[in-house]
Amino acid sequence: MWPWSSLGCVISGTEPWLGLGLTEGLSQAALKQGFTLPTVVQVQAVPAILQGHDVLATSATGSGKTAAYALPLLQRLAQAPTPMRQRPVRCLVLVPTRELASQVSDLWHDLARDLPVPMKVVTVFGGVSLNPQMMRLRGGADVVIATPGRLLDLVAHNALSLAQLQVLVLDEADRLLDEGFAAELNQILALLPSQRHTLMFSATFAPALQALAEKLFATSGPSMVRIAVEAAQAPPPSIAQRAIQVDAERRTALLKHLIQQEKWPRVLVFVATRYATEHVAHKLCQAGIVSTPFHGEMSQGARREVLQAFKESRYDAVVTTDLGARGLDIANLPVVVNYDLPRSPTDYVHRMGRTGRAGQSGLALSFVTAEMEAHFRLIEKRQGQRVAREQVPGFEPQASAVDLPIGNGGIKGKRPSKKDKLRAAGLLPALKSPSN
Repeated sequence: MWPWSSLGCVISGTEPWLGLGLTEGLSQAALKQGFTLPTVVQVQAVPAILQGHDVLATSATGSGKTAAYALPLLQRLAQAPTPMRQRPVRCLVLVPTRELASQVSDLWHDLARDLPVPMKVVTVFGGVSLNPQMMRLRGGADVVIATPGRLLDLVAHNALSLAQLQVLVLDEADRLLDEGFAAELNQILALLPSQRHTLMFSATFAPALQALAEKLFATSGPSMVRIAVEAAQAPPPSIAQRAIQVDAERRTALLKHLIQQEKWPRVLVFVATRYATEHVAHKLCQAGIVSTPFHGEMSQGARREVLQAFKESRYDAVVTTDLGARGLDIANLPVVVNYDLPRSPTDYVHRMGRTGRAGQSGLALSFVTAEMEAHFRLIEKRQGQRVAREQVPGFEPQASAVDLPIGNGGIKGKRPSKKDKLRAAGLLPALKSPSN
């Protein structure tokens, strides 16, 4: 394993990064990337990682979690270089989405550019051809940044070995347990050496993540450092929240009105389905608002082009599914709009996290229809914050929430199943009551 050193964490002088134990070169690299002062999670994580601790960190989106682990890991890798021709994979960073993989990769390459020892960082994800990624892995790599499915594909093709892995990083760890990732994650864990360091970073800390942490850190003992910067469901204080009551069929017209009236330079709009991304983007374009859809059925190349164009302000609006709720880092994005409310309070927090990043202010605006009023109340309850309801002149809702049955609001995991709905319609026999 690496010769971990014990370094202090006192911030002093004009180079705060030096106070965390980073070298002059990496301190300068952090400053070049705009990290003028370390964030709270960076202040706590960087020294812990340099000292060789396993780390479990939860912190809000946009709080600098990637730099919190990339900087100290780059320092340790550079202090223990390996032969250039056949590098064993020493560090594996697992991420849930292609977009996050690309953004994490960009930061690693930017931070490593001026290191005295060349660092080979290879990024692999699905949606693109396997062969070029296999070619890049020839001769090994110091760091592999990967989505779970593509990593397993490459292992199956003998394109890389994880036998000498020294550090595993789970970025957006809570999402790695969603949508079928859990089975792939277990397969990957079975391939790793038992003696390794483990770092987990996440914006939220769901019960499933607690179970995974207990499994991964079972042998860490006192060497595991727990970092909890903010409550899991608390919105960042730099993000203002608004809720506008509107009838469902008037949401598109209201969205057009607000973009033009408020003169938002860019807006990220969240909807529920792929069809809605295309429909709403088309309607916005008809109103002279340059817009485009963004969803999982687009090719990776098309998704990359949309994000780059949005960052360069060539689109006024991007309309996305929850694909855009994680891993998108759009600097100075002023507004996100929940055209459709998310299924869960956790997704609401992640959507909000696309704005107000790196200490900037932002606005998270939600359209609340009468049908979704109960759902929004549950979101408010989970985040412990009430959002005042507004109405926009000319778009006042005709439907009233009091006229509708109050259910569970559609929170994920609590909605009626297909069988429940069939029974309610009398198409399936009712469940028998259990005997005493």
